[in-house]
Amino acid sequence: MNAPRNFNDLELWLNQNHVTEVECLVPDLTGVARGKILPRAKFTDDRGMRLPQSTVCMSVTGNVPPSGPYFDVVEPTDRDMQLRPDPATVRIVPWASDPTAQVLHDCFMHDGTMVPFAPRTVLRRVCDLYAKEGWTPVVAPELEFYLTARNTDPNTLLRAPVGRSGRAETSRQAYSIDAVNEFDPLFEEIYDYCDKMELNVDTLIHEIGAGQMEINFFHGDPLRLADEVFFFKRTVREAAMRHDMYATFMAKPVAGEPGSAMHIHQSIVDQDGQNLFSKPDGSASETFAHAIGGLQRYVPAAMALVAPYVNSYRRLTRHTAAPINIEWGHDNRTVGIRSPIAPPQARRVENRVIGADANPYVAMSMTLACAYLGMKNKIQPKPEMKGDAYLSPYALPRSLGEALDWLRRESELHDVLGKEFITIYTEIKELEFEEFMKVISPWEREHLLLHV
Repeated sequence: MNAPRNFNDLELWLNQNHVTEVECLVPDLTGVARGKILPRAKFTDDRGMRLPQSTVCMSVTGNVPPSGPYFDVVEPTDRDMQLRPDPATVRIVPWASDPTAQVLHDCFMHDGTMVPFAPRTVLRRVCDLYAKEGWTPVVAPELEFYLTARNTDPNTLLRAPVGRSGRAETSRQAYSIDAVNEFDPLFEEIYDYCDKMELNVDTLIHEIGAGQMEINFFHGDPLRLADEVFFFKRTVREAAMRHDMYATFMAKPVAGEPGSAMHIHQSIVDQDGQNLFSKPDGSASETFAHAIGGLQRYVPAAMALVAPYVNSYRRLTRHTAAPINIEWGHDNRTVGIRSPIAPPQARRVENRVIGADANPYVAMSMTLACAYLGMKNKIQPKPEMKGDAYLSPYALPRSLGEALDWLRRESELHDVLGKEFITIYTEIKELEFEEFMKVISPWEREHLLLHV
């Protein structure tokens, strides 16, 4: 049957798939799947569940701030929120031994309003702003990740996994078919899982780094695509472990190798399905220019949303296949905002600054919010970058601490994404930054121990 549209359709879907258990999931601030596993009968009787508000706004280490503005948004008593299933998100769990479904939930306050700092709420909020203008955003993510050998000791460097040949990659194999075929059993299982979950994945390629892959998704609705990226990350990690390796979406997991990105292609169609980035004669429209202008104007201040960890900024360095500024250009992979070669009806921009470690809901919200502000404020872009943007000055924050300062100052982004969300997000990321600063790195011991 087609995707369920209401609870009755959902019940029919569960019956048809003989489901006995339901994983009730809510994506948290980091993109981790939180929730409960319920017997089918209890799920049907409850039609939802309750969890503490802090469930969706913890740090990656599972902590919350001891005090401060965080508690201006989340009550110190950590009251419950109500979770309601989104029937359209239900999918089978293909690796479960018993028939098990997974379904994403939206978060609500007791007065019936949506929890403003839940990631799915934030993306819904931005899409609603587009809808009020008569616009429909269309997105297509491209997600990079690394396969690594199983690594149970965080003090041990990651290394490439062993493939069918019995050897690990030691050189870069960009677009190599043979390098992908090294992991045929794993990718066959990933595609099988994706097929059973009805994830609309498209092309698989080998990226530049040793053991680095990329999967492309078909274009579609931002919320549904964010859901698919969320499910895909979970699926790949599970499949990799079943083949005695890890899949990681860290932005920079391996020193000396390129980082991993989540490039998001975006365009806008009107109520007749016409691409607003192109004029009737096929040329680029002012809307297209304004969207780029908005991305250039606001992305630097929004980087903490899509480069969310200290590790994220190790990727954004010169000559590492990642942008260091927000220049734009046609078919230019050195810029932060690229316009790929495409016919007028498919004209789009590609945001290349986003890391693979970003929460997909937050990432979609950020890039759509920046373009929205550009179109509303009619911001003109800088002249097109025709050359190598890696040679241009840095224009993005260089660290998480700097990025958080920029985000706190950009009030227009607060208005679009929600002040409560920005407060929670910046407080949690500040906590993570402080936790990281308590760790002494091998570089410091190597170069400072006996030299300073």
